[in-house]
Amino acid sequence: MSLSLSFACPPYDRILPLTDGRVSVQGVRLNYLPLEVEEVFWRQLRNQEFDISESSFSTYVMLRSRGDERFIAIPVFTSRMFRHAYMFKNVHKGIQAPGDLKGKIVGLPEYQITAVVWLRGILQDQYGVFPQEVHWRSGGQEVPGRKEKVKLDLPPEIDLQSIPPDKYLSQMLDDGDLDAMIGARTPSCLANGSPNVARIIENPQEVEEQYFRETGLFPIMHTLIVKREIYEKNRWLAMNLYKAFSEAKEMVTRNYNETAALHVTLPWIHDDLKRIKSVLGENWWPYGIAENRHVLETFLRYHHEQGLSAGRMKIEELFAPETLDEEFKI
Repeated sequence: MSLSLSFACPPYDRILPLTDGRVSVQGVRLNYLPLEVEEVFWRQLRNQEFDISESSFSTYVMLRSRGDERFIAIPVFTSRMFRHAYMFKNVHKGIQAPGDLKGKIVGLPEYQITAVVWLRGILQDQYGVFPQEVHWRSGGQEVPGRKEKVKLDLPPEIDLQSIPPDKYLSQMLDDGDLDAMIGARTPSCLANGSPNVARIIENPQEVEEQYFRETGLFPIMHTLIVKREIYEKNRWLAMNLYKAFSEAKEMVTRNYNETAALHVTLPWIHDDLKRIKSVLGENWWPYGIAENRHVLETFLRYHHEQGLSAGRMKIEELFAPETLDEEFKI
């Protein structure tokens, strides 16, 4: 008899074979709920509404570092993204390069979100800007009132304050109340063509490609989590999920190579693939621990250095032990 489990995640191409029947999780019937990430994260964190869900990697690490054992992660990385393009400036504030953010007032949606952890790490390692050298201001990006999902306990040298309850980051950046902003989304003021706002890095793809060549880092944003009570009763579930999600991703990425008819609505997908593979390699979006150890360890270092982890976490503490060694033979 199969387990019937709910699964909440946006409808990424890499998970769709699991939702349309092309790939199945052995021993499981998935009840798929296509929800956007902010809703998934909020509902899972507050109410534990889903048996399986996507999770912010930062939030998960922070909870586990504090002894919160409600969930266990599977090394399936449903979201990855380079983030150099997501540093924005008010053009009247004398900011020419990321290094100019020292001493500036910088907005962010939440201090603890994964994209922002990576951006602060990049600012520190690549541009010499440390978190304590910036005045951080948090709040809703497009509407007022956003708050941190988890209560923070930051070092005293970190200057983090909430923006006024009737303000939001995009408007404050446009008006000059903020010098700059970092986050996971492009602010509407830039998207709508404001003359007051620009990206700090004007050629982000070129910079991101060079960043990967130098560091080997393709930042991980989200992972897959399972309610621990379900996992503990069904330890076989971890590896079966890992195998099925890996199969779904491989099926989708194989289809990108089809030339008789395009599987995605991108006219130059084959040229894009050639460029991606030339930079990131044939397996440009790996799951599992072995090929992601360097990325995971870098993130865990950033997370602890930025005051978000109660202690520096180890990879083996975060993921189901059944998935730590996926090299098995038949």
